[in-house]
Amino acid sequence: MSEARLERKIGLPGAILLSFNGAVGAGIFALPAVLAADFGSFAPWLFPLVAILSLLIVLPFARSVAAFPDSGGPATYGRVFGRAAGFELGWIYYVARVAAFAANANVLISYLGRWWPAVGEGLGRAAVLLAVTFALAAANVAGTKRALTLLGGFTLLKALPLLLFAVAGLAMFAPLPAPGAPPPLSEFEAGALLVFYAFVGFENVVVPAGETQRPSATLPRAILITIGSTALLYFLVQFAFVAAFPDGGPDTDAPLIDLGALIAGPVGAAVLTLAAIFSLAGNLHANMTATPRVTHAMGEAGDLPRWFARVSARFATPANSILFMAAAAAALALTGSFIWLAVVSTLARLFVYAATIAALPRAPERPRLTAAHWITGAIGIALCGYAALQADGKAWWTLGALALAGLVLYALAASASRSSTSTARVSAIQPPPSTRDPS
Repeated sequence: MSEARLERKIGLPGAILLSFNGAVGAGIFALPAVLAADFGSFAPWLFPLVAILSLLIVLPFARSVAAFPDSGGPATYGRVFGRAAGFELGWIYYVARVAAFAANANVLISYLGRWWPAVGEGLGRAAVLLAVTFALAAANVAGTKRALTLLGGFTLLKALPLLLFAVAGLAMFAPLPAPGAPPPLSEFEAGALLVFYAFVGFENVVVPAGETQRPSATLPRAILITIGSTALLYFLVQFAFVAAFPDGGPDTDAPLIDLGALIAGPVGAAVLTLAAIFSLAGNLHANMTATPRVTHAMGEAGDLPRWFARVSARFATPANSILFMAAAAAALALTGSFIWLAVVSTLARLFVYAATIAALPRAPERPRLTAAHWITGAIGIALCGYAALQADGKAWWTLGALALAGLVLYALAASASRSSTSTARVSAIQPPPSTRDPS
């Protein structure tokens, strides 16, 4: 009987859901107050401006991923530079995504704790963390289409309340403030980097490319639609916040809950609290859908044990990789040791973006490259490098430690592979005992 394989079940709507939920998580519920305090009435306009600037990275990135039809994302793109590079990129991206899952899972439990104090600490918190993590894992093991249907529900329940309250706020607090004066270049750079982080996560969709229908067309479209819709959603929410709180708003860790209370009292606060919970759940679910495909691809390539590459014959999903990620993320979330990894998440992805763009000339289905390809690719890589240089020393040290740990694991895996290969060769050359010459 042939081994089960992953099937191409993800169409354009599913790809958009994966990309959009990878980008829009908890940040939209905290970022408006930070930007309003720093940039005032100019803050909403940062989002369309940065969205346009981000296209200098996004367009060559999308062009490159379209030339790779297989799953694995960074682990697949990096292999064009050598097996070790593929492992290293895949490893860094995978650990950063697992750490991000653990961090957001704790934020989700904190929001749930506002409604049900018993889950906010101690055994109750641990139990709900485990329940949420493994429930999302089970939903993904049970089939890709089922997982995407659930993701669609989460997306509707987070985006619709945000849009309704943003429009209500814009209507209630008219006349709307005119854009303030643009900030000095140094301040704009800092704000642009912060806003760009709001778009990070759009690459979530490229990891399951091997399960995507017509990936060369679907992936770039999903990414571009995500950038546009994310910019529009953040712009409307930020504009409503600035209109409602021209002085910057209250100093809290959940400013949109305060916006909801201002618009509709306790009911408004409750609705936006639920929207935050569903937003986090959608982000976690999209992460759980995409990220296990990295270890699956590395298992297929022989860079991890073959166990990671096994596919459920019943559901056609990488069940082992999904369950492994759930266990790793739950362990990090329960111990809190994910914090030192979470700071490197964005920096790691900037390396992924640059490496993906650089991989295009060696891609298996690359287009005929023109001067425009080379120029836009070089600009995209340069911008990734510039953004990476804005990260602090702690993030760089963490990334270095993470990369070194990956190299150690790769060396151990390569050594084990060589040992097993040598044993197999000896067994093949040596004749069975019954056929040896007794003399």
